[in-house]
Amino acid sequence: MWPDVLELRKFYETRLGRIVRRTIRRKLRELWPTVKGRQMIALGYPTPFLRYYREEAAGLVALMPAEQGALSWSGTPPNIVVLTEETQLPLADRSIDFALVVHALEFTANPRPMIRELWRVLAEGGRLIVVVPNRLSIWARLETTPFGQGHPYSISQVTQLLNENSFTPLGAHHALYCPPSHSRFFLSMASAWERIGHRWFPHLSGVLIVEASKQVYAGSLVEEMSWSKKLRLAKKLAQPIKN
Repeated sequence: MWPDVLELRKFYETRLGRIVRRTIRRKLRELWPTVKGRQMIALGYPTPFLRYYREEAAGLVALMPAEQGALSWSGTPPNIVVLTEETQLPLADRSIDFALVVHALEFTANPRPMIRELWRVLAEGGRLIVVVPNRLSIWARLETTPFGQGHPYSISQVTQLLNENSFTPLGAHHALYCPPSHSRFFLSMASAWERIGHRWFPHLSGVLIVEASKQVYAGSLVEEMSWSKKLRLAKKLAQPIKN
């Protein structure tokens, strides 16, 4: 079940939400230091993480699922938010270079069709990042944040899903070790929590960030060979039988 977009916005307006935004955004920036001059989409509720990319990308669209709802995206450049079905994106084949998925995979009832749709719109060699709640973390067990709702994942589950839908996983990363608490004490130590977590408890992060690239197979060549064989067989069968 998808969360309401108003609840998502409300969470990111809290102090804890702002820390989450900065933490995940920093890790995304490490993986994609620039998208200058490229086409990018972000699916789910991604706007808290797009601050830098909207200034660089040649085109950037935030795609928000219909069951979740959509909110306008203030600021400059102009707001570009599209309400859509996550399995039917209003984009041409091979038209996108980068795709970010956050607050989406854990909520959709159609994870495979959604991933296949992202494959369709990505150009050859296009990059995908999926951000999901880590099923091993305390964040996935408390429903007080968006990361405690929906279906959490393990790294192996995400990579298997990507492999099965023609993506090559490039790496899995961890982020968000601060406890999911609004306590001022815990929040004041957010940076320390990240350092301690990465060093001593790397697999207990609040979220998993998995990057992958689009696989392209020589399907057209296989199809041509198949049809040529069929044509030869048809010609052979059409020859008259000699007595």
